[in-house]
Amino acid sequence: MRKVFHFDSAAEPYVADAAVLCCFDHRISLATRKFLRKQGIDRPDMIIVAGGAKTLASPRNDFERDFILEQVRMSIRLHRTARVFLMSHSDCATYGGVAAFAGDREREAAHHQDELRRGAALLREQFPGLSVECFFVSFDGVHAVDAEAEDNAKDNEQIA
Repeated sequence: MRKVFHFDSAAEPYVADAAVLCCFDHRISLATRKFLRKQGIDRPDMIIVAGGAKTLASPRNDFERDFILEQVRMSIRLHRTARVFLMSHSDCATYGGVAAFAGDREREAAHHQDELRRGAALLREQFPGLSVECFFVSFDGVHAVDAEAEDNAKDNEQIA
């Protein structure tokens, strides 16, 4: 082998600050990196796939969901991850873009909020005790989604 690029990196094992599931759309990559830094996530285990959180909430097939669950499992096992950030973004092509919502950004955001909550519920079911935080990336900022709101609504329905 011939070295084509030199860099220095710590070789010792690390504990990941979070596993981060996000889309590979380049339009959100800079915002995602800056947001993670701002959140104190310096050592993320990045899980970057088309659709990001969609792969848990409404996957195309079981393989897609199982693959992501295995990546989270590996992050927990290898890097002692205790926290996951689920991310989705506006105009994501795997959902058909904003056009799939007739250009209605509010309807699109509401759909992503539901998807993020579904993905978070699955992770909490599969990995009890795991902290899951959800975020929707638009073209003007990153928006936190209450990941437990759906579960709380279901609990309230069962009580009534």
